[in-house]
Amino acid sequence: MSTNIEEEIKQIEDEIRRTPYNKATSHHIGRLKAKLARLRERKLARSTSSGRRTGTGFDVKRSGDATVAMVGYPSVGKSTLLNHLTNASAEVASYDFTTLKVIPGTLHYRGTRIQILDVPGLIPGASSGRGRGKEVISALRNADLILVVLDAVHDATKQYGILMNELYNAGIRINARAPDVSIRKLDRGGIRIESTVKHDLDAALIRAVLSEYKIHNAEVLIREEGLTIEQFIDAVTGNRRYIDAITVLNKTDLAEPSMLEQLRQLFPDAIFISAERDINLEALKERIYNTLGFIQIYMKPQGGTPDMENPLVLRQGSTIADVCAAIHRDFIAKFRYAQVWGRSARHAGQRVGLSHVLADGDIVTIVVRR
Repeated sequence: MSTNIEEEIKQIEDEIRRTPYNKATSHHIGRLKAKLARLRERKLARSTSSGRRTGTGFDVKRSGDATVAMVGYPSVGKSTLLNHLTNASAEVASYDFTTLKVIPGTLHYRGTRIQILDVPGLIPGASSGRGRGKEVISALRNADLILVVLDAVHDATKQYGILMNELYNAGIRINARAPDVSIRKLDRGGIRIESTVKHDLDAALIRAVLSEYKIHNAEVLIREEGLTIEQFIDAVTGNRRYIDAITVLNKTDLAEPSMLEQLRQLFPDAIFISAERDINLEALKERIYNTLGFIQIYMKPQGGTPDMENPLVLRQGSTIADVCAAIHRDFIAKFRYAQVWGRSARHAGQRVGLSHVLADGDIVTIVVRR
């Protein structure tokens, strides 16, 4: 059965490549892309649930204030990087597949504890199960941030393209956000489509994609300007993971200056490092911290003075409810109100509820029922 799905996937991919894209073929291509996405999901689910799993170490408990997973080809230096960033002790060797399980370590930086995961190297076909790809993809989907680690001296551009393709096929969207599309299934009434912005998808194409997913009655609201067919398919599936990523060029100490200059033009936002020689690792730590969007909240007991020495570390967008959850599991149930001093407050000591969104540096008092 798996072979049949693989054959179907290849046939559809070939047909999409052969078909010139124009207004006359857009519906056909859109339907093919929707069918392709559905087949990939079926294959992913089937291969994950069937067959024996070998090895251990892929079920890693999340810890710390955030989780960062490193992805890359085998032997690009992820284990060395883990060892130099954290207190882990990952086996390091110059041959492929040294790491056969997920190895966690903890980066302590600016008052935070960041879990770093070294996963087995990702190879072509990983999203279809090659090289323990399913387990690797699962670990990546649960991360808050991905480090895309490339070898600066071994065709980094090719590595990057294959890694991005594997992640995309596995439903991971790098440095992107979910499209602003709402789809509410109904019992009857057909497909009703509303849009508040301009886009190129006509009603017939939208209905064709929905039909592939056996959705024949629904309200569709589009608020994503310039919505593409791929984004709409992602919205229909509803199971994509949108994760920020940092591109890391490793082994730069071994690369020729001309090669480094070319790589800087190809990857202008990347961090260039040598894990082996501790080159530029502080810049990488700072980029990780900033990309994760940490904020620090200072707690003030009722009638007392704030504790400015031991901040509570949260992520941007966190609320009073997140503060309560971090302090004690009973605080939400017993919550009365909170007071806030800082940038998120309209005035000093403002009384707020659980949904109040905090800002970096805020001072908070939580008042609960006795």
